[in-house]
Amino acid sequence: MSKLLVVGSLHYDIMVAAHHRPEKGETVIGTGCSYKFGGKGGNQAVSASQAGIEVAFSGAVGDDDHGNWLLRVLKENHVDVTHIEVIHGVPSGISVATTDAEGDYGAVVLSNANTRIDGEQFDEDSFWTDVGMLLLQNELPDDINTRAAVEARKRRIPVCINAAPARELTAQLVASIDLLVVNGVEARDMSGINVDSLQQAAAAATALSQHYPTVVVTAGEMGVAYCTRGENAQTLEAEKIVLVSTHGAGDCFMGRLCAAILKGDGLSEAVIKANKAAALHVSKIH
Repeated sequence: MSKLLVVGSLHYDIMVAAHHRPEKGETVIGTGCSYKFGGKGGNQAVSASQAGIEVAFSGAVGDDDHGNWLLRVLKENHVDVTHIEVIHGVPSGISVATTDAEGDYGAVVLSNANTRIDGEQFDEDSFWTDVGMLLLQNELPDDINTRAAVEARKRRIPVCINAAPARELTAQLVASIDLLVVNGVEARDMSGINVDSLQQAAAAATALSQHYPTVVVTAGEMGVAYCTRGENAQTLEAEKIVLVSTHGAGDCFMGRLCAAILKGDGLSEAVIKANKAAALHVSKIH
């Protein structure tokens, strides 16, 4: 079985718990704090590896304790770190996230070393040996994503992007994408359609499929919608669970989705498996 190559971000996550997230100018007394492995790229790579496929990672960390720890966690989860560069004199990426009493969260991200990834490595054929899919996210500079996607496309390697956070993508990058995955907010920003129901998620997926061959819209507690260009959109209701925290749910979904596709599942079966995995993830303390 070919491997998943993740070109993505790595962050040292500082997780703060509070009754509610602060409004502008408000100070909130926290109820707890923890430190976690993070970055959309890192989380998605670990999720895919835990699903039983071979995963390689391309990225960058600083020459600091946070960077050493991020590399160690990837290795412990059997992710190939050969293409991760250690940037001297630059701190590793970090994020600070606040989770409220209802399990929802918001975060601030500092990319730091993640902006220093060397794009020239993507030009080498050896970089793409045994790669069956490229997975990207929007936590990296657009020029890095574009260069990786274009080189993958040249080699007929499918390109999947989790366009989070939402931003305008270059025409060159859009033309290289085979599978777009976004949440409701990102789908709204990209399609102009509010996603307040599964039906609206399906409408957004259909609209976006005019620009991307296959689109998946994750709609949180409502479920998932997905559409292949020229076909009717499909919907899948969310699993019934007791929510503990939504943190990392999207990354869990992405890793399991890509793993299922690389194992040979069709889109519908892959979405079902990813949806179940994400539901299990948000119902546990991590």
